[in-house]
Amino acid sequence: MSRRRFAALALAALACTSSDKNDDAGGPASRSGSVDLTGAGATFPYPLYSKWFSDYATATGVRINYQSIGSGGGIRQLSEGTVDFGATDGPMSDEELSKAKGGAIMHFPTVLGAVAIAYNLPNVTGELRLSGPVIAQIFLGTIKKWNDPKIVALNPGVTLPASDVLVVHRSDGSGTTYVFSDYLAAVSPAWASGPGRGKDVAWPVGLGGKGNEGVAGQIKQIPGAVGYVELAYAKQNNLPVASIQNAAGAFVAPSIEAVTAAAAGVGARLPANTDYRISIVNSPGADSYPISSFTWLLVYRQQADSVKARKLIDFMRWALTDGGKQAAALDYAPLPPAIAERLRQRLDSIQISASGG
Repeated sequence: MSRRRFAALALAALACTSSDKNDDAGGPASRSGSVDLTGAGATFPYPLYSKWFSDYATATGVRINYQSIGSGGGIRQLSEGTVDFGATDGPMSDEELSKAKGGAIMHFPTVLGAVAIAYNLPNVTGELRLSGPVIAQIFLGTIKKWNDPKIVALNPGVTLPASDVLVVHRSDGSGTTYVFSDYLAAVSPAWASGPGRGKDVAWPVGLGGKGNEGVAGQIKQIPGAVGYVELAYAKQNNLPVASIQNAAGAFVAPSIEAVTAAAAGVGARLPANTDYRISIVNSPGADSYPISSFTWLLVYRQQADSVKARKLIDFMRWALTDGGKQAAALDYAPLPPAIAERLRQRLDSIQISASGG
Protein backbone atom coordinates (compact mmCIF):
# COMPACT_ATOMS: atom_id res chain seq x y z
CA MET A 1 0.00 0.00 0.00
CA SER A 2 1.40 3.42 -0.93
CA ARG A 3 2.09 6.13 1.61
CA ARG A 4 -0.52 8.31 -0.11
CA ARG A 5 -3.14 5.55 0.16
CA PHE A 6 -2.36 4.99 3.85
CA ALA A 7 -2.63 8.73 4.61
CA ALA A 8 -5.95 8.90 2.78
CA LEU A 9 -7.36 6.08 4.88
CA ALA A 10 -6.22 7.72 8.10
CA LEU A 11 -7.75 11.05 7.11
CA ALA A 12 -10.99 9.34 6.18
CA ALA A 13 -11.14 7.70 9.59
CA LEU A 14 -10.56 11.03 11.31
CA ALA A 15 -13.24 12.62 9.20
CA CYS A 16 -15.83 10.11 10.37
CA THR A 17 -15.33 11.17 14.01
CA SER A 18 -16.68 14.68 13.43
CA SER A 19 -19.57 15.88 15.60
CA ASP A 20 -23.06 14.97 14.39
CA LYS A 21 -24.29 18.49 14.99
CA ASN A 22 -22.36 19.65 11.94
CA ASP A 23 -24.46 17.46 9.60
CA ASP A 24 -27.23 18.92 7.47
CA ALA A 25 -30.76 17.95 8.42
CA GLY A 26 -30.89 15.46 5.56
CA GLY A 27 -27.39 14.01 6.11
CA PRO A 28 -26.70 10.38 6.94
CA ALA A 29 -26.17 11.00 10.64
CA SER A 30 -29.59 12.53 11.08
CA ARG A 31 -31.22 9.74 9.05
CA SER A 32 -29.76 7.06 11.34
CA GLY A 33 -30.03 8.97 14.61
CA SER A 34 -26.33 8.24 14.88
CA VAL A 35 -24.78 7.65 18.29
CA ASP A 36 -21.00 7.78 18.09
CA LEU A 37 -19.08 4.70 19.11
CA THR A 38 -15.63 5.04 20.62
CA GLY A 39 -12.88 2.47 20.55
CA ALA A 40 -9.17 2.23 21.22
CA GLY A 41 -6.35 -0.24 20.98
CA ALA A 42 -4.26 -2.15 18.50
CA THR A 43 -2.16 -0.40 15.86
CA PHE A 44 -1.68 -3.74 14.04
CA PRO A 45 -5.10 -3.61 12.26
CA TYR A 46 -5.41 0.19 12.08
CA PRO A 47 -4.94 0.52 8.30
CA LEU A 48 -7.88 -1.84 7.79
CA TYR A 49 -10.03 -0.54 10.65
CA SER A 50 -9.70 3.04 9.41
CA LYS A 51 -11.03 1.90 6.04
CA TRP A 52 -13.88 0.02 7.69
CA PHE A 53 -14.91 2.95 9.87
CA SER A 54 -14.87 5.36 6.94
CA ASP A 55 -16.90 3.06 4.70
CA TYR A 56 -19.36 2.24 7.46
CA ALA A 57 -19.93 5.93 8.22
CA THR A 58 -20.65 6.57 4.55
CA ALA A 59 -23.09 3.67 4.36
CA THR A 60 -24.92 4.13 7.66
CA GLY A 61 -24.04 7.50 9.18
CA VAL A 62 -22.66 5.81 12.30
CA ARG A 63 -19.46 7.55 13.35
CA ILE A 64 -16.74 5.46 14.99
CA ASN A 65 -13.90 7.25 16.74
CA TYR A 66 -10.95 4.84 17.09
CA GLN A 67 -7.65 5.71 18.74
CA SER A 68 -4.70 3.59 17.61
CA ILE A 69 -2.85 3.55 20.93
CA GLY A 70 -1.69 -0.06 21.21
CA SER A 71 -3.38 -3.18 22.53
CA GLY A 72 -2.39 -2.52 26.13
CA GLY A 73 -4.03 0.91 26.05
CA GLY A 74 -7.16 -0.48 24.44
CA ILE A 75 -7.51 -3.16 27.09
CA ARG A 76 -7.05 -0.60 29.87
CA GLN A 77 -9.60 1.81 28.42
CA LEU A 78 -12.24 -0.87 27.88
CA SER A 79 -11.60 -2.29 31.34
CA GLU A 80 -12.14 1.18 32.81
CA GLY A 81 -15.30 1.65 30.76
CA THR A 82 -14.05 4.75 28.92
CA VAL A 83 -14.62 3.29 25.41
CA ASP A 84 -17.36 1.21 23.83
CA PHE A 85 -14.98 -1.43 22.47
CA GLY A 86 -11.31 -2.31 22.60
CA ALA A 87 -8.98 -3.89 20.09
CA THR A 88 -6.00 -6.15 20.70
CA ASP A 89 -3.58 -8.40 18.88
CA GLY A 90 -2.84 -10.40 22.02
CA PRO A 91 -5.74 -12.02 23.88
CA MET A 92 -6.48 -10.78 27.36
CA SER A 93 -5.15 -12.87 30.21
CA ASP A 94 -7.42 -14.32 32.89
CA GLU A 95 -6.05 -11.69 35.29
CA GLU A 96 -6.84 -8.86 32.89
CA LEU A 97 -10.35 -10.22 32.34
CA SER A 98 -10.96 -10.37 36.08
CA LYS A 99 -10.19 -6.64 36.46
CA ALA A 100 -12.71 -5.40 33.89
CA LYS A 101 -15.23 -3.12 35.60
CA GLY A 102 -18.09 -3.85 33.20
CA GLY A 103 -18.24 -7.60 33.65
CA ALA A 104 -17.32 -10.34 31.19
CA ILE A 105 -15.42 -9.33 28.05
CA MET A 106 -15.79 -11.29 24.81
CA HIS A 107 -13.10 -11.73 22.13
CA PHE A 108 -14.16 -11.47 18.48
CA PRO A 109 -11.48 -12.16 15.85
CA THR A 110 -11.84 -9.83 12.85
CA VAL A 111 -9.02 -10.70 10.42
CA LEU A 112 -5.58 -12.32 10.43
CA GLY A 113 -2.28 -10.59 9.94
CA ALA A 114 1.44 -11.15 9.79
CA VAL A 115 4.17 -9.69 11.96
CA ALA A 116 7.08 -9.06 9.62
CA ILE A 117 10.78 -8.83 10.48
CA ALA A 118 11.76 -5.61 8.72
CA TYR A 119 15.34 -4.41 8.34
CA ASN A 120 17.51 -1.65 6.89
CA LEU A 121 20.58 -3.03 5.10
CA PRO A 122 21.19 -0.61 2.21
CA ASN A 123 23.78 -2.72 0.38
CA VAL A 124 22.07 -6.09 0.78
CA THR A 125 19.91 -7.14 -2.15
CA GLY A 126 17.85 -10.25 -2.57
CA GLU A 127 16.10 -12.32 0.04
CA LEU A 128 17.26 -12.30 3.65
CA ARG A 129 16.50 -15.53 5.48
CA LEU A 130 16.19 -15.89 9.25
CA SER A 131 15.20 -18.73 11.57
CA GLY A 132 13.31 -18.50 14.84
CA PRO A 133 16.33 -19.30 17.05
CA VAL A 134 18.46 -16.73 15.20
CA ILE A 135 15.77 -14.05 15.53
CA ALA A 136 15.57 -14.82 19.25
CA GLN A 137 19.35 -14.44 19.60
CA ILE A 138 19.23 -11.12 17.74
CA PHE A 139 16.58 -9.76 20.12
CA LEU A 140 18.36 -11.25 23.13
CA GLY A 141 21.47 -9.34 22.08
CA THR A 142 23.68 -12.41 21.69
CA ILE A 143 24.00 -11.88 17.92
CA LYS A 144 25.56 -8.46 17.55
CA LYS A 145 26.83 -8.26 13.95
CA TRP A 146 25.05 -8.77 10.65
CA ASN A 147 27.83 -11.05 9.43
CA ASP A 148 27.49 -13.35 12.43
CA PRO A 149 28.14 -16.95 11.28
CA LYS A 150 24.61 -18.00 12.24
CA ILE A 151 23.06 -15.41 9.89
CA VAL A 152 25.62 -16.12 7.18
CA ALA A 153 24.83 -19.85 7.29
CA LEU A 154 21.17 -19.12 6.53
CA ASN A 155 22.05 -16.85 3.60
CA PRO A 156 24.54 -18.53 1.25
CA GLY A 157 25.63 -16.23 -1.55
CA VAL A 158 24.52 -13.07 0.28
CA THR A 159 27.24 -10.62 1.32
CA LEU A 160 26.34 -9.38 4.78
CA PRO A 161 28.02 -6.33 6.34
CA ALA A 162 30.18 -6.41 9.46
CA SER A 163 28.04 -3.61 10.93
CA ASP A 164 26.20 -3.71 14.24
CA VAL A 165 22.73 -5.17 14.51
CA LEU A 166 20.49 -2.41 15.92
CA VAL A 167 17.30 -3.84 17.41
CA VAL A 168 14.09 -1.76 17.39
CA HIS A 169 11.12 -2.84 19.50
CA ARG A 170 7.88 -1.43 20.80
CA SER A 171 8.01 0.98 23.72
CA ASP A 172 4.28 0.69 24.51
CA GLY A 173 2.09 -2.19 25.58
CA SER A 174 1.39 -3.94 22.32
CA GLY A 175 -0.48 -6.87 20.85
CA THR A 176 2.11 -6.93 18.07
CA THR A 177 4.69 -7.50 20.80
CA TYR A 178 2.53 -10.27 22.22
CA VAL A 179 2.38 -12.05 18.85
CA PHE A 180 6.11 -11.66 18.29
CA SER A 181 7.12 -12.71 21.81
CA ASP A 182 4.63 -15.59 21.67
CA TYR A 183 6.44 -16.80 18.55
CA LEU A 184 9.89 -16.37 20.11
CA ALA A 185 8.80 -18.27 23.22
CA ALA A 186 7.56 -21.08 20.96
CA VAL A 187 10.85 -21.45 19.06
CA SER A 188 13.48 -20.47 21.66
CA PRO A 189 13.80 -21.97 25.16
CA ALA A 190 16.16 -19.12 26.06
CA TRP A 191 13.47 -16.58 25.18
CA ALA A 192 10.72 -18.58 26.92
CA SER A 193 12.72 -18.69 30.16
CA GLY A 194 13.92 -15.10 29.80
CA PRO A 195 11.77 -12.22 28.54
CA GLY A 196 8.88 -14.62 27.82
CA ARG A 197 5.62 -13.72 26.09
CA GLY A 198 3.52 -10.67 26.82
CA LYS A 199 2.22 -7.38 25.52
CA ASP A 200 5.08 -5.61 27.28
CA VAL A 201 8.34 -7.48 27.91
CA ALA A 202 11.72 -6.52 29.39
CA TRP A 203 13.79 -6.09 26.25
CA PRO A 204 17.44 -7.04 26.75
CA VAL A 205 18.63 -4.67 24.00
CA GLY A 206 17.38 -2.13 21.52
CA LEU A 207 15.60 1.14 20.90
CA GLY A 208 11.89 1.66 21.53
CA GLY A 209 9.33 3.03 19.11
CA LYS A 210 5.70 3.87 19.85
CA GLY A 211 3.23 1.90 17.79
CA ASN A 212 3.88 -0.03 14.62
CA GLU A 213 4.39 3.31 12.91
CA GLY A 214 7.08 4.32 15.42
CA VAL A 215 9.03 1.08 15.00
CA ALA A 216 8.79 1.24 11.21
CA GLY A 217 9.97 4.86 11.28
CA GLN A 218 13.02 4.00 13.38
CA ILE A 219 13.99 1.11 11.12
CA LYS A 220 13.65 3.28 8.03
CA GLN A 221 15.93 5.96 9.48
CA ILE A 222 18.71 3.79 10.96
CA PRO A 223 21.01 1.68 8.75
CA GLY A 224 21.61 -1.71 10.36
CA ALA A 225 18.26 -1.65 12.18
CA VAL A 226 15.92 -4.61 12.48
CA GLY A 227 12.53 -4.83 14.15
CA TYR A 228 9.06 -6.34 14.05
CA VAL A 229 6.04 -4.60 12.53
CA GLU A 230 2.68 -5.52 11.06
CA LEU A 231 3.11 -6.24 7.36
CA ALA A 232 1.14 -3.21 6.11
CA TYR A 233 3.51 -0.86 7.97
CA ALA A 234 6.56 -2.49 6.40
CA LYS A 235 5.01 -2.07 2.96
CA GLN A 236 3.94 1.50 3.65
CA ASN A 237 7.54 2.39 4.52
CA ASN A 238 9.05 0.35 1.65
CA LEU A 239 11.00 -1.75 4.13
CA PRO A 240 12.39 -5.13 3.07
CA VAL A 241 11.19 -8.07 5.17
CA ALA A 242 12.87 -11.38 5.93
CA SER A 243 11.66 -14.82 4.95
CA ILE A 244 11.27 -16.86 8.13
CA GLN A 245 11.91 -20.58 8.50
CA ASN A 246 8.67 -22.24 9.54
CA ALA A 247 7.94 -25.41 11.51
CA ALA A 248 8.24 -27.49 8.32
CA GLY A 249 11.71 -26.07 7.63
CA ALA A 250 10.65 -23.92 4.66
CA PHE A 251 11.57 -20.24 4.38
CA VAL A 252 8.36 -18.24 3.86
CA ALA A 253 7.86 -14.52 3.33
CA PRO A 254 4.86 -12.82 4.95
CA SER A 255 1.86 -12.72 2.61
CA ILE A 256 -1.90 -13.12 2.62
CA GLU A 257 -1.59 -16.66 1.30
CA ALA A 258 1.00 -17.66 3.90
CA VAL A 259 -1.11 -16.25 6.76
CA THR A 260 -4.17 -18.06 5.41
CA ALA A 261 -2.13 -21.27 5.35
CA ALA A 262 -1.19 -20.74 9.00
CA ALA A 263 -4.87 -20.50 9.90
CA ALA A 264 -5.93 -23.45 7.73
CA GLY A 265 -7.98 -25.97 9.64
CA VAL A 266 -8.31 -23.77 12.74
CA GLY A 267 -12.09 -23.66 12.44
CA ALA A 268 -12.39 -27.44 12.37
CA ARG A 269 -10.27 -27.76 15.52
CA LEU A 270 -12.06 -25.15 17.61
CA PRO A 271 -14.33 -26.56 20.31
CA ALA A 272 -17.93 -25.39 20.44
CA ASN A 273 -17.29 -23.44 23.65
CA THR A 274 -14.13 -21.66 22.49
CA ASP A 275 -13.57 -18.10 23.67
CA TYR A 276 -11.31 -17.49 20.62
CA ARG A 277 -8.23 -16.66 22.71
CA ILE A 278 -6.04 -18.85 20.51
CA SER A 279 -2.52 -18.65 19.07
CA ILE A 280 -1.52 -19.76 15.56
CA VAL A 281 2.21 -18.92 15.71
CA ASN A 282 4.63 -21.51 14.32
CA SER A 283 1.77 -23.45 12.76
CA PRO A 284 2.57 -26.64 10.82
CA GLY A 285 2.49 -26.73 7.04
CA ALA A 286 5.08 -26.04 4.36
CA ASP A 287 3.31 -22.85 3.22
CA SER A 288 2.60 -21.35 6.66
CA TYR A 289 4.12 -18.03 7.69
CA PRO A 290 5.15 -18.63 11.30
CA ILE A 291 4.48 -15.19 12.86
CA SER A 292 0.76 -15.01 12.09
CA SER A 293 -2.11 -14.10 14.36
CA PHE A 294 -5.74 -13.21 14.70
CA THR A 295 -6.56 -9.67 15.81
CA TRP A 296 -9.58 -9.18 18.07
CA LEU A 297 -12.29 -6.70 18.94
CA LEU A 298 -13.17 -6.71 22.64
CA VAL A 299 -16.72 -6.03 23.83
CA TYR A 300 -18.63 -6.45 27.06
CA ARG A 301 -21.09 -9.34 27.09
CA GLN A 302 -23.55 -7.20 29.06
CA GLN A 303 -24.19 -3.87 27.33
CA ALA A 304 -25.63 -1.15 29.57
CA ASP A 305 -26.46 1.37 26.80
CA SER A 306 -29.02 -0.25 24.51
CA VAL A 307 -28.70 2.32 21.71
CA LYS A 308 -24.92 2.06 21.53
CA ALA A 309 -25.10 -1.71 21.91
CA ARG A 310 -27.25 -2.07 18.81
CA LYS A 311 -24.94 0.24 16.86
CA LEU A 312 -21.93 -1.81 17.95
CA ILE A 313 -23.50 -5.17 17.14
CA ASP A 314 -24.68 -3.92 13.74
CA PHE A 315 -21.17 -2.71 12.93
CA MET A 316 -19.58 -5.98 14.03
CA ARG A 317 -22.06 -7.98 11.94
CA TRP A 318 -21.15 -5.82 8.94
CA ALA A 319 -17.42 -6.27 9.63
CA LEU A 320 -17.81 -10.05 9.86
CA THR A 321 -19.87 -10.13 6.66
CA ASP A 322 -18.52 -7.42 4.34
CA GLY A 323 -15.34 -6.22 6.05
CA GLY A 324 -13.34 -9.31 5.22
CA LYS A 325 -13.75 -8.58 1.51
CA GLN A 326 -11.49 -5.53 1.95
CA ALA A 327 -8.81 -7.33 3.95
CA ALA A 328 -6.52 -8.65 1.22
CA ALA A 329 -6.15 -5.24 -0.47
CA LEU A 330 -4.61 -3.95 2.77
CA ASP A 331 -2.40 -7.00 3.44
CA TYR A 332 -4.61 -8.83 5.92
CA ALA A 333 -6.11 -12.29 5.54
CA PRO A 334 -9.89 -12.62 5.92
CA LEU A 335 -11.31 -15.03 8.44
CA PRO A 336 -12.12 -18.51 7.15
CA PRO A 337 -15.86 -18.49 6.23
CA ALA A 338 -16.74 -21.09 8.85
CA ILE A 339 -15.21 -19.01 11.64
CA ALA A 340 -16.89 -15.81 10.39
CA GLU A 341 -20.28 -17.55 10.45
CA ARG A 342 -19.74 -18.84 13.97
CA LEU A 343 -18.80 -15.34 15.11
CA ARG A 344 -21.90 -13.81 13.54
CA GLN A 345 -23.98 -16.29 15.50
CA ARG A 346 -21.99 -15.46 18.63
CA LEU A 347 -23.10 -11.82 18.39
CA ASP A 348 -26.54 -13.01 19.50
CA SER A 349 -25.09 -13.87 22.92
CA ILE A 350 -24.32 -10.20 23.67
CA GLN A 351 -26.88 -9.08 26.23
CA ILE A 352 -28.51 -5.66 25.86
CA SER A 353 -29.97 -3.86 28.84
CA ALA A 354 -33.67 -3.03 28.47
CA SER A 355 -33.32 0.23 30.38
CA GLY A 356 -30.05 1.60 29.06
CA GLY A 357 -29.51 4.24 26.39
